[in-house]
Amino acid sequence: MSHDNANQGAKVGLSSDEIIIKGGKPLEGRIEVRGAKNLVTKAMVATLLGKTPSVLRNVPNISDVRVVAGLLALHGVLITKGEDADEWHFDPSNVEVAHKADIDAHAGSSRIPILFCGPLLHRLGEAFIPDLGGCRIGDRPIDFHLDALREFGAVVEKLPSGISLTAPNGLKGANIELPYPSVGATEQVLLTAVLAEGQTELRNAAIEPEIIDLICILQKMGAIISMEPNRVIFIEGVEELRGYDHKAIFDRNEAASWAAAALASKGDVFVGGVKQEEMMTFLNAFRKVGGDFDVQDDGIRFWHPGGDLKPVTIETDVHPGFMTDWQQPLIVALTQAVGKSTIHETVYEDRFGFTDALNKMGASIEVHPDGLADKARRVKRREFEQAAVITGPTPLTAADVVVPDLRGGFSYLIAALIADGESKVSNIGIIARGYENIIEKLRLLGADFVFEG
Repeated sequence: MSHDNANQGAKVGLSSDEIIIKGGKPLEGRIEVRGAKNLVTKAMVATLLGKTPSVLRNVPNISDVRVVAGLLALHGVLITKGEDADEWHFDPSNVEVAHKADIDAHAGSSRIPILFCGPLLHRLGEAFIPDLGGCRIGDRPIDFHLDALREFGAVVEKLPSGISLTAPNGLKGANIELPYPSVGATEQVLLTAVLAEGQTELRNAAIEPEIIDLICILQKMGAIISMEPNRVIFIEGVEELRGYDHKAIFDRNEAASWAAAALASKGDVFVGGVKQEEMMTFLNAFRKVGGDFDVQDDGIRFWHPGGDLKPVTIETDVHPGFMTDWQQPLIVALTQAVGKSTIHETVYEDRFGFTDALNKMGASIEVHPDGLADKARRVKRREFEQAAVITGPTPLTAADVVVPDLRGGFSYLIAALIADGESKVSNIGIIARGYENIIEKLRLLGADFVFEG
């Protein structure tokens, strides 16, 4: 974690960067979930492709959205708010080259600048990505992105300050096969191919609901994109695109996080704005653990029906598998299940570091850095996968913890909510990167906490 994460609270508009939570009180009530962080930020980038203004609704009030808004403004996009706070208007008619230092300063730890490349190459003939090395991007490679852009005809030059891209002969359709169905690389190809000359065939593409929603946006803009079987996407390049009017898909990650919090705290939480179809894989796991839910037209109610929670074995995977972002909050609930649960993490190589703090609070979680063999496995093993074995039930006791990352941070909040005593959770500004109005939502659900502000 980089040093610039030291005081995230101030950066995201929180009056404090720590919260003191008294555990033992079930979460009960209703909260609303707005647009998905992983769609909204990409939809904002897509506005660069349009000749006319775009309108995006259901935009969450999170810091990643503000970062992308700042980067768009640097490139000359005029951004205004609609009558509702979650409605944003984007006018890209005056897009221009931004100063490299400004991009670097504004991007901070965001990885979004990489997705500006295709649209900016189409609009301006050049693009620049600030240095994304070191702790800024962790082990997530940008090579998938750069290789794909080269296939379209981009010339990539690595500089000490970052990466410069040009397209001296324009961008042309390409045949691309991703080595892994990366969400980011799939978005890169989509945002580049729609205006590239000719046809693009993308194989081994990501097909997450957020990807499908982005395709819907691009189709509204005038793009020709067809989804084929077996993770194949065809894109026929068009000469120009117009703006769009779109309501963003809900945030699946936030929905699952609150569901896990309801289960762990023996609570009852209605998550508004959530749809069943995109949550099916999570709902199956939630039911297997012993949680219950009720799907309604305007959301899903999640609750602990009483009795013992059951151990489960889960393998994370790309969609339609179990999302990697879902396992961290669920692990806290699994510390209260009777028996041994196993989580096979196959998407990211370092997603279990947050369990150290949980063990200090009384959990029994053993991390296997090289993964575990299991004859019942359905997801293909990957070289860098890990596994965590959670033995429960174990009562948790309060502790002072520092948030390491977005999903791990929410897990610490859940742990504090069920622990005996008062816990201090610091660095909560990181959580606000992806969870809208986190403090207010805790209040709405009756959590017992003190927050300066």
